[in-house]
Amino acid sequence: MGGEKNKTRDMVEEEEEPLSPCSRLFNSPDFNCAIIVTMGCKVKGNPPAIIEGLKHTLANHPRFSSILDMKNGKKGKPRWVRTKVRVEEHVIVPDIEPNTENPDQYLEDYISKLTTVPLDLSKPLWEIHVLCLKTSNAESIGILKIHHSLGDGMSLMSLFLACTRKTSDPEALPTVAVQKKQFGPSCYTGFFNKIWWDTETPLLAKPGSELKPKKFVYRIISFDDVKLVKNAMNMTVNDVLLGVTQAGLSRYLSRRYDQEATPKSKDLMRRIRLRSAIMINLRPNTGIEALADMMAKKSKCKWGNLFGYILLPFSLGLETDPLEYLRRAKVTVDRKKQSLEAVFSMAFFKLILKVMGLKASVVLVRKVIHSTTLSFSNVVGPKEEITFHGHPLSYIAPSVFGHPHALTLHFQSYENKVIISVTADPTVIPDPHKMCDDLVESLKLIKSSVLERGLYEME
Repeated sequence: MGGEKNKTRDMVEEEEEPLSPCSRLFNSPDFNCAIIVTMGCKVKGNPPAIIEGLKHTLANHPRFSSILDMKNGKKGKPRWVRTKVRVEEHVIVPDIEPNTENPDQYLEDYISKLTTVPLDLSKPLWEIHVLCLKTSNAESIGILKIHHSLGDGMSLMSLFLACTRKTSDPEALPTVAVQKKQFGPSCYTGFFNKIWWDTETPLLAKPGSELKPKKFVYRIISFDDVKLVKNAMNMTVNDVLLGVTQAGLSRYLSRRYDQEATPKSKDLMRRIRLRSAIMINLRPNTGIEALADMMAKKSKCKWGNLFGYILLPFSLGLETDPLEYLRRAKVTVDRKKQSLEAVFSMAFFKLILKVMGLKASVVLVRKVIHSTTLSFSNVVGPKEEITFHGHPLSYIAPSVFGHPHALTLHFQSYENKVIISVTADPTVIPDPHKMCDDLVESLKLIKSSVLERGLYEME
């Protein structure tokens, strides 16, 4: 009998928890999502130090020390079951030629291959790859791959930061600005308005795009430039980044249509309707201090996926005034800030799941996402340089794959930088580097316009 209890990776049967509705969604065959966080390190990779550090942090978190049991829970429902974590099995160190000819391309190809390999269901659904590879912006690379069923992006990023410390003070957690809740109650019902059609542009996903290998590219821009524009235009950072995105995508699509050089393509550029799906955190903000305590003391707190989504219209088209992209973004976002759309979307999903089951819920979510063109997120990061288990970081670039979009854009602030991450299906967007260049160039043009008009005053 004793052997029976220990035969499945040292499970502790009494410590189990049912999957949340969103975790069940992310484990469905048609919606198998994972999060990738690429960390550029300023020093050579030290796998033993990372393994030892993870034993005292992530390995103690309830979700990161549980395996997924899809059949044997109460009433046959999926559940999380606590298990003994062998951290060494979760840290992967590939053998890389020391004189790799193009390390940046090697990194892109390596991450792309990760999107084709499912996580091992016989152990907790996370892993970290340590690449002793010097690239343009780092001396070595860490790649954290986490199944989305473990938690939503905001929770997982906060948990990751709880594993880090300030480089200037090895005992201190990072300083992260608390984001104010921007979406509040009102009677706005934009969720129902015209949600089913986007203009068919070269950005729109093809059937089966979620199953294709993705390409991950990034650029680093100055956070000071973003804040300069923000202050000059009396906007939020999110307003500016959305405006930059609209400007950058307009430049990109204009070039794609010019290459086609047909009357139809030129006409389309003047009347594009395009929306982004944006995930909204619905839980009260949990500070990274609480998450650090959870890992240190093995305590439990509310965890999982707790978010809704809004559908945000993007206004595309070439503008003679670069600041017009910002103005249009602000008008759209201000209208959405008073929306119950995110709360409603989660409540409606739970209702469909309860009444009609998981298959119907997946069909609903996929239909809504298929009605949009891209995913967008903007995450606030540490204000100062941080260290991940002995590795000072030069940049942090998160993204996600497995959902039915051909394009996902993430903006991550870190120190005095903003990292733009573009995740693309290369069969739809064959030149994501050019898209990154368009986003960077758009910020330059917007900043130049602000300075030329004397809108910015030195503080």
